[in-house]
Amino acid sequence: MMESQPLQEPTATAPAAGEETAGAPPAVVPGKEFTRTCKGLVVLLIGGYVLLQLLPSSLNYLAIIPSKTIPYVWTVFTAGYIEQVLPGAIGSSLGLLFCGKDIEPVWGRKEFLKFVILVNSICGILAFCFAIGLYYVTGKESFLVTPLSGFHGCLAGFLVALKQLLPNLELPMCFFWKIKAKWMPFFVVCFSSIMAFIVPDSINFLPTLVSGMYVSWLYLRYFQRNPLTGLRGDPSDDFSFPSLFPAAMRMLCARSRPSEVALPVSDPTKASRRRERGERVLEERLAGDHAADTEAPARGHGTAED
Repeated sequence: MMESQPLQEPTATAPAAGEETAGAPPAVVPGKEFTRTCKGLVVLLIGGYVLLQLLPSSLNYLAIIPSKTIPYVWTVFTAGYIEQVLPGAIGSSLGLLFCGKDIEPVWGRKEFLKFVILVNSICGILAFCFAIGLYYVTGKESFLVTPLSGFHGCLAGFLVALKQLLPNLELPMCFFWKIKAKWMPFFVVCFSSIMAFIVPDSINFLPTLVSGMYVSWLYLRYFQRNPLTGLRGDPSDDFSFPSLFPAAMRMLCARSRPSEVALPVSDPTKASRRRERGERVLEERLAGDHAADTEAPARGHGTAED
């Protein structure tokens, strides 16, 4: 497979003849080749899986086990790169390669790695907090001893990034069915929620998926310096939080607008009279002050003559 050099400049299409491009960011096009950064991360994921097969006890020191996380704090940062089963390692590797080839050429290697580390780390912290919360709510000790790990939180974040960069890109799902990138985050959340009821153990993946999507949207919306516009964040309506949902559901997450209250307006005639009255009072006060100032030197002069 040919290796491609990681691009540091945004990938753009050539403007059409007569099309105005002044002040407009270049359009993003899908990548064609897998980048070296993504290949290196795939080696890391496969290597983590192989390590678990050779040394199963290493899971205690690399994955999040809520009952042991306080001594082993570093696990919230390493768990995102550890796949416990072969299908997970293969699926995460493929998702990383195909999503990364579209995202990294636009962001650049440094920003891409920053995004991966940030999302994986925050997802690890939230997964630990969620497991502790489930234990206190349900009283089941299984939430404290079940190892939590996997790259799926970051993959969920990649879906949000694809929605921002290539919202109309059609992603293959199965057979001939394709879905646009802008609907993938919502589809994955719904599918994972349904699977959590069918396969009880899969509920451990749901918090990481949801937190990965929300953390990535929060970062891209408010904090990332957009390489296409040079501005921080993405304030466009197409990337607002309600845009993550279908139009029929946006009313549930849209902010309620404050009702407009009409302020009482006074009669113009009365307002004009009060203004004239105020002006007269001010003029009389200024005239009185001026008269007092002129009389004071006169009295002082008369006293000196006596």
